[in-house]
Amino acid sequence: MRSQRSDYLAHVEAVQQRSKAHVEQSIAEKRTISRSLPEMDDEASFGQRAADAVARFGGSWAFIGIFALVLGGWVLLNSWLLLRDGHKPFDPFPYILLNLVLSMLAAIQAPVILMSQNRQGEKDRLTALHDYEVNLKAELEIMALHKKMDEFKLQLVELQQEQLRLLNALCTKHEIDAQL
Repeated sequence: MRSQRSDYLAHVEAVQQRSKAHVEQSIAEKRTISRSLPEMDDEASFGQRAADAVARFGGSWAFIGIFALVLGGWVLLNSWLLLRDGHKPFDPFPYILLNLVLSMLAAIQAPVILMSQNRQGEKDRLTALHDYEVNLKAELEIMALHKKMDEFKLQLVELQQEQLRLLNALCTKHEIDAQL
């Protein structure tokens, strides 16, 4: 466990160092760091796009509505066939076939949704890294501006002191001239 934690911390530190180097280089070159993130959807395989579509549809109200209608229709049709004389329902009351269909749907849908969530997690990590770089650059630029402001403040104080010295010298000379 310690080894995994150490490896993870080393990896995080390496990523931060690379980000900081990238930010410092962009500051030195006076270029913007904001960029559009590569669209992962453009590079996605057919399976990945299908997983995203299934996850998008599986998490929608349309899916819930259609699913409720299918379940209700299944139960109503089987109940109606059970009540009619001479008709045998295709899935009588404990609805074992419906249970099998629902289990298979869940068995297929769950890994597909997990694949989509993994892709979304990767997108989120890239976005977070980009945000980190932008925020780091902003912080470094603000620190540089503060340093410049402090330098200007010192220069202004020195200039004011020089002005006061010259003004005192001028006043002293004027007083001497007035006494003569």
